[in-house]
Amino acid sequence: MEFKLGEKVVYPNHGVGLIEQISFGYVNGRSERFYMLRIVSSGLKVMVPQASVGSVGLRPTIRSTQAGEVLSYLEKGPSNSHHDWKHRFKENSDRMRSGSLMEVAAVLKGLVALSRTKPLSFREKKMLERAKYLLVSELATVRNTSERAVESNIVRALAKAKLQMPEAGVLPE
Repeated sequence: MEFKLGEKVVYPNHGVGLIEQISFGYVNGRSERFYMLRIVSSGLKVMVPQASVGSVGLRPTIRSTQAGEVLSYLEKGPSNSHHDWKHRFKENSDRMRSGSLMEVAAVLKGLVALSRTKPLSFREKKMLERAKYLLVSELATVRNTSERAVESNIVRALAKAKLQMPEAGVLPE
């Protein structure tokens, strides 16, 4: 997959980034193309070889039409999570690393549903906050709106599914 200078992309588990530079370098004696991206939320700079784009999960942001599908899933989609903590955590970790926003939405929905029946562990609370952040930041970018507006849409979608977000910290700006 090829990206263009200035294109917004998603780096799994870090969020939306901007391709700031495309350069060439030599690795093992052969020329390789690299993408230099800056993660919007943290300013973190990441250099990704074009040959590794697929393996690291770098992808374009979703289309605005897909944003509605994500919110619809939160409202109407199934909420599954494994009963065993270790299996559930591994499954959710794999989903978070997949880079798919729909998988991140599934993690959020599953953990919110679980939080209604019992307290989440510290690691699951952190994962829920991370999933919420990744969803909010990409949807806000795609819809060209504020993170607060997107968070309100997510809360409404979960409320329609008879779920409520547990009390947590404010999203980073």
